[in-house]
Amino acid sequence: MIPDASSAGDDRLLVVPDPVLAAADGDTVTPVWLNEAGGVTYRLGDGPGRRFAKWAPHGSGLDLHAEEMRLRWAVEHAVVPRVLEIGSDDEGDHLVTAGLPGRSAVDLRWVRDPERAVRAAGHGLRVLHDALPVDDCPFSWSVEDRIATSARARTAPPSSHPDSLGPAPEVDRLVVCHGDACVPNTLLLDDGTWSGHVDLDALGVADRWADIAVATMSLEWNYGPGWDAVWLDAYGIDPDPVRTAFYRGLWNAT
Repeated sequence: MIPDASSAGDDRLLVVPDPVLAAADGDTVTPVWLNEAGGVTYRLGDGPGRRFAKWAPHGSGLDLHAEEMRLRWAVEHAVVPRVLEIGSDDEGDHLVTAGLPGRSAVDLRWVRDPERAVRAAGHGLRVLHDALPVDDCPFSWSVEDRIATSARARTAPPSSHPDSLGPAPEVDRLVVCHGDACVPNTLLLDDGTWSGHVDLDALGVADRWADIAVATMSLEWNYGPGWDAVWLDAYGIDPDPVRTAFYRGLWNAT
């Protein structure tokens, strides 16, 4: 899907970058996602061997090299895209990965069947958290590191600065977090089972509630209100209003 762009004829979708065309090598090129920062994700080909190419123009703030490193590490432990190619030119960076089976949990197929999608998404994040080895992970997504590297936090007014959230709650359980566990980044098979995760450029070690709070926050955006309990049940955890509020606030501030 291409939010806020496909129907408006966004200029960024009219010209496919040369490195993406080269990576396609004659396959069809279909834009499937437009990032708020100006990056575009393309599907290369339409069959089982389809690939995906991300394009990040210089100045967008998107770090495809960070995602490349995280994918190369995580693919040894979990179902995430396999890196095929990465490169840069005068206009931007591109990252090509092998396609995974399934479709986004916010595909129209699943928006029409939200309970199955929500349960699969909750289960899938638990599988990811259990699979990725904390002790071997070289990446951090801690509260301190997120604040230190966030441009938004540096320019935020005092009322919305991360410092206004107060101290972080005691860690419940350290896991390797996805880093953007919103449901669009969860893939489901047509039978309603979880099949993998995409968009892991912020993957790193943190309290699991850093992911859980954002994943459940995204449910209402995509399916409407009232799905948190279903998701938490599928993940296998009780609600935690304090940690949820803190990590949602941190997400919004950073």
